[in-house]
Amino acid sequence: MLTVGDWLAHWLASRTSPASSTVRGYTAHVRLYLAPYLGRVLLADLSVGQVQAMFTAITRQHQALGAPISAATLHRIRATLRAALNAAIRRGLISDNVATRVELPGARRPRAVVRTQNRIEHWRRTGERPAVAVWTVAQTAEFLHAIDDHRLYAAYHLIALRGLRRGEAAGLRWCDVDLDTGVAVICRQLQQYDGHLAVCPPKTAHSARVIALDRTTVAALRAHRVRQEAEQAAFGEEYNLSGYLFTNLNGDPMAPDRLSRTFRQLAAEAGLPPIRLHDLRHGAATLALAAGVDLRVVQEMLGHSSTVLTADIYTSVLPEVAHSVAEKVASLIIKAGCLVPGTTRVRRKQTGRPRRRGRKRHGRTQRTTSIRSRAHPGRQIGYPYRRRRRKPRVEEPALTGSLEPSGLDRSHGKRQLNTGRPHRAHRFDALIGLPDGACFHGHADVCNGPEQPPELRPQIGLSPAPYKISGDAHMGHRR
Repeated sequence: MLTVGDWLAHWLASRTSPASSTVRGYTAHVRLYLAPYLGRVLLADLSVGQVQAMFTAITRQHQALGAPISAATLHRIRATLRAALNAAIRRGLISDNVATRVELPGARRPRAVVRTQNRIEHWRRTGERPAVAVWTVAQTAEFLHAIDDHRLYAAYHLIALRGLRRGEAAGLRWCDVDLDTGVAVICRQLQQYDGHLAVCPPKTAHSARVIALDRTTVAALRAHRVRQEAEQAAFGEEYNLSGYLFTNLNGDPMAPDRLSRTFRQLAAEAGLPPIRLHDLRHGAATLALAAGVDLRVVQEMLGHSSTVLTADIYTSVLPEVAHSVAEKVASLIIKAGCLVPGTTRVRRKQTGRPRRRGRKRHGRTQRTTSIRSRAHPGRQIGYPYRRRRRKPRVEEPALTGSLEPSGLDRSHGKRQLNTGRPHRAHRFDALIGLPDGACFHGHADVCNGPEQPPELRPQIGLSPAPYKISGDAHMGHRR
């Protein structure tokens, strides 16, 4: 009869497709948890209760040792058992996967926490550290400035600005970097197994990528090449020309674990709050978003398969960005007409039309309004809007004469007061050469001349005046 332990050993030996790091994790879970608790159980008799009892025993054992196991670790153990049982189902050994119905505490992926001053003081008092922490812009700059003379400065500069994994940085070669064009090709990584290094492909298919290098990173890599050539000359003929960017003093490629240990030591010497080397990758994504880089570009820079992973895990909001957003939201509320913060004054609502500046007249501001032209749009040759100008008000003189209708004269259309100046028609009489006192229209009493008999009046005129005017007023003439 096939037991769970036998099947797990056979399943591990047949694993070829996953990466070496994944197989190593499977092996650790089988050796530490699955084989000791479920190894003697028959594969066909495995039940949900037995698997549930295993996770309960694992949790109590770690609590007794003073090192509680995390919910994420429990979920990874179950994922290993689920993968092994799925393979058994494909072989026809069992018909049900009992690992899928086990209840475990909820596991949440840790989010990056920015190391603000309040969190640093809390860490110094209690020693509590978040699972994922990110330095601020000032802290990152302070760290890079403190280690600018270290031989691995270029490695931490590259990780902090471009977000490389530590295995990708350790596996980078000079043939993968073009400093003239400012690009680097990520096509391999270094992993450490059982005390020796192994060259592995990138973590995922999207991890194989081409990243752009800024001018500061290019300058740091050029200085690192000069330093490496000096170390080669000082070491002698036994120097190993491995071709890697970051090496030991003898030229051998540097292990990722050594990069992490050196980083922790340098951060402590700089007096900065402790973070992991992988947290510099989180910080690179956060700094890129704070600089206004599109999320899609950040995803390509980090080598993620989707923007969801980049937005949910690898990015956090810096305090400066959060304050800027808060001020913008507050300004929208203020512009809407709410009270000014700290006062009881209400802001004037801003309308869509711009305020017009008036012109000062007699010590006061006179506003001009714009009205739309009443003409047809096709006839509006000039501006469709015209300014309404106030015409000066002219007072009419009082009428002292009397008007008596005496007949109908079609040549006269409206009345006009006598303002002391001759009418246009009277000026026309002088132009055609009428004698003094003779009026073209027969207004003898107005023109201060004797009234002409009808037979002596010029025949070029029209009918006599329709009114008999006396006094200081006379009829006007049609224009």
